[in-house]
Amino acid sequence: MLSARVRSVLRGPLPLWLLESHPKSSSSSCWKVGAAAGLAALGALGALQDEPPQCLRIETETKLDFKDVLIRPKRSTLKSRSEVSLERTLKMKHSGRVMRCVPVVVANMDTVGTFEMATAVAEFGALVAIHKHYTVEDWKTFCTKYPRVAEGNVMVSAGASRSDLDKLDAILEACPKVSTICLDVANGYSEFFVDVVSEVRGKWPSKTIVAGNVVTNEMTEELILRGADIVKVGIGPGSVCTTRKQTGVGYPQVSAVIECADAAKGLGGYVISDGGVTCPGDAAKAFGAGADFVMLGGYFSGTDESSGDVITKPDGSKAKLFYGMSSSTAMNKHAGGVAEYRSSEGKTVEVPCKGPAAAVLRDLLGGLRSACTYVGAHAIKEMPKRTTFIRVTMQLNAVFGSTDLSKK
Repeated sequence: MLSARVRSVLRGPLPLWLLESHPKSSSSSCWKVGAAAGLAALGALGALQDEPPQCLRIETETKLDFKDVLIRPKRSTLKSRSEVSLERTLKMKHSGRVMRCVPVVVANMDTVGTFEMATAVAEFGALVAIHKHYTVEDWKTFCTKYPRVAEGNVMVSAGASRSDLDKLDAILEACPKVSTICLDVANGYSEFFVDVVSEVRGKWPSKTIVAGNVVTNEMTEELILRGADIVKVGIGPGSVCTTRKQTGVGYPQVSAVIECADAAKGLGGYVISDGGVTCPGDAAKAFGAGADFVMLGGYFSGTDESSGDVITKPDGSKAKLFYGMSSSTAMNKHAGGVAEYRSSEGKTVEVPCKGPAAAVLRDLLGGLRSACTYVGAHAIKEMPKRTTFIRVTMQLNAVFGSTDLSKK
């Protein structure tokens, strides 16, 4: 088929070189036929083609993030926030285990995914994906001291490298009560990673496997079919993640959760909304979009249970460092620096000290209970069917800024 450019030339004045190629033709039809044939031949050779490559695709449907929506209130029979249940009971597709928990997960970052954090949030029934840099001996000590927490409130994390997987095996052999594995890579679309999920499923059939990260339905389905019980959803929404800036790759979180949750439910799997939660309202939106769990990193940064030294500033205020696990800070600490073939995809920030993680979590759970009462959900599991999102241009009144003196 001729391009638009070729067709426009055929309809307009003919080039001089084509007219000169038929000097003896007095019939206009004769030289027009010749010209058309000549241009068609050129078009077939691609000389005048200007159409974009067929691989290019633009999705014009608007995708939504937490900032783009609010939840529409609905009639409710609840008399008090205290009537709302935040606990979930979930039967896993592959492991067959039943998980009972409050579906809030602290991220497996070395600043917040700590053993100290696990013991603090376990009192509320919440979970921690423990970062992968603890030693096997560290795990043995923790599991001996806190067997209940180790069995029900932690995930052991690993990447996709052979050293990570060997260490994972050693931890699970030393601590058999740990029931959940978190296989975590930045790009869950790699075939190599999918093969790793299959390998770990084959080796540990009775363990619950969390795998990610992805943001689309087809890869959610692929990971579940290859052995994941729970898929982690999110590319680039985190507070110290710069993947979207460095690569241009990502997906607005609300739309990603809606689409991935729909895919997971069809196969008997579950999803974690990982990243982008800045306040309890964002977590409520994630659950409303269909997430079975929310994972938070920056939300728990700066707490007493987060790792790192306390920084005292000249004005007397105190802070802690928080950084992405693909930042140069993390790679200098754990990998000897940023490899020459890649760039840092995370940043390092100072976070004001927030006090105990219990207070931060209590505020989050209070917001979730309140969200449930606004839509008439007696339990957090009812949020998806009770949620109607409305598109908005403004979230809140910020006339006095974002600082709340009562929460300092």
